[in-house]
Amino acid sequence: MLYGQMMKFPLTTHSIIEYGNRVFPHKEIVSKMPDGSWHRYTNAEMYKRTKKLASVLVRQLGVQPGDRVATFAWNHYQHLELYFAIPGAGAVCHPLNIRLSSEQIEFIVNHAEDKVVFLDASLIALFEPFASRLTTVKHLVIMNASDELLTSLPNILHYEDLIAQGKDDFDWVEVDENQACSMCYTSGTTGNPKGVLYSHRSTYLHAITTMTPNAANISSADRFLSICPMFHVMAWGFPYMCLLAGADTIMPSKHLQPASLIDMMQKEKITLANGVPTIWMGIYEELKRNPIKGNLSLKEFMVGGSAFPAGLIRRFEEDFGIACFHGWGMTETSPVVTVSRLQSHHHIMNDGDKIRIRAKQGIEMPGVEIRVMQEDGTIAKKDGKTFGEFEVRGHWIISGYYKMENINSHSKDGWFKTGDVGTMDEYGYMELTDRTKDLVKSGGEWISSVALETTLMNHPHIAEAAVIAIPDEKWVERPLACVVFKEDKTVSGNELNEFLLGHFAKYQLPKRYVTLKEIPRTGVGKFDKKKMRSLYAEGKLV
Repeated sequence: MLYGQMMKFPLTTHSIIEYGNRVFPHKEIVSKMPDGSWHRYTNAEMYKRTKKLASVLVRQLGVQPGDRVATFAWNHYQHLELYFAIPGAGAVCHPLNIRLSSEQIEFIVNHAEDKVVFLDASLIALFEPFASRLTTVKHLVIMNASDELLTSLPNILHYEDLIAQGKDDFDWVEVDENQACSMCYTSGTTGNPKGVLYSHRSTYLHAITTMTPNAANISSADRFLSICPMFHVMAWGFPYMCLLAGADTIMPSKHLQPASLIDMMQKEKITLANGVPTIWMGIYEELKRNPIKGNLSLKEFMVGGSAFPAGLIRRFEEDFGIACFHGWGMTETSPVVTVSRLQSHHHIMNDGDKIRIRAKQGIEMPGVEIRVMQEDGTIAKKDGKTFGEFEVRGHWIISGYYKMENINSHSKDGWFKTGDVGTMDEYGYMELTDRTKDLVKSGGEWISSVALETTLMNHPHIAEAAVIAIPDEKWVERPLACVVFKEDKTVSGNELNEFLLGHFAKYQLPKRYVTLKEIPRTGVGKFDKKKMRSLYAEGKLV
């Protein structure tokens, strides 16, 4: 066996922050804080504070290698410091989803056995109801507290006090690249949330690959608006990408209203951003309602979490000159597995066909593999028609859940079963049609709830649409469509069915429509189909 003569240099988050400090020390990190104030500093200043924080974690809070340290916070500079200080202390950074129920968060903290929790003062009211039932938490550290802070939480520490006591000459705790550096829990739409541990190595490889031109295409020329919550699969890896790419990072904390985000885009000259579809739907409607003076610097945005309607992709580009590109993945995949960008052979297509390609979830990135498995256990053809469940494997794909055994999450030959259903075309572009549990099987034929939703949301009078299966005596199941109309707009069910007939057969059309003020959502902003099915069973979707 002849081995290469290359240095053994571990892939760690330590090396990410060291690189950002060494090569891009002048780059900006800008936060609009929960109280509305602005905070600005550089990568170099962030680096020093992160070193101080890591030293305090080890020397004063007694954090040991492998301990889980949780965050319960908005997107801002202190949260970014924790992203690097916690693994810098050899521990595991565990962002908690602030939008989950109290019962779910309590379960997650106790299951993860978090030792320390860093808590935004503006979120204390959400945390207090279950704080006394957290069995392993030794320290609570409050960030951004005012002088008049009132809380029932005992023995709290203050973030800036700890920073002041830290040492910026602290040496990062040495780690193996395969050690865990962070973890997130699934949102728990079925059963209890499940923990996913990311390694230093997987985090580094995910970031260095996702930042490339075929994917996020982020560079030192960009000013990036980090809308995706930092508790949502580690902000899709962008905090790591921004340091490696030398991009400026702008974070909005709690200010996620469309008008506020547009104002940030203008003031900070944002060139690239991310976020779930509902964020971008709101931004589009706000831009149409209240046109801005001049043009935004935003050249494109990455959308993920669920499918973005092709009509909105087209309208964003036609109306505002802003491109959208899909990314697809999940908590178990770090998250990005595919990104949808056009290739040279697509340029001869007409505009409509180009939009159709861009509305797909895209091709796999280097380092991961995808296959589409049919119900009979065979691999589906790459014809864009034959659908099955997506299975994935690769450098940043989960091998098992934290402290959970006997979960049927992988195939016999080791591929992770995503639960997402769809097709793959001859060029490897995957298109998501549904979750396995959300497919509608009517008269023996499968109907895609996602396809119905995205088509309905292309209707000019519909803001949002979500589809679930409901029982039917004749056909076993039929689709039920829940719609949210745009302000002062309405459309009858018959008119909507006429609109859909251009894309669907009659048997695929919704049995009926329910008008809602808002559609229930999970903690990461996806349509909560489990909640919708429950509301239907209770007779509340009428």
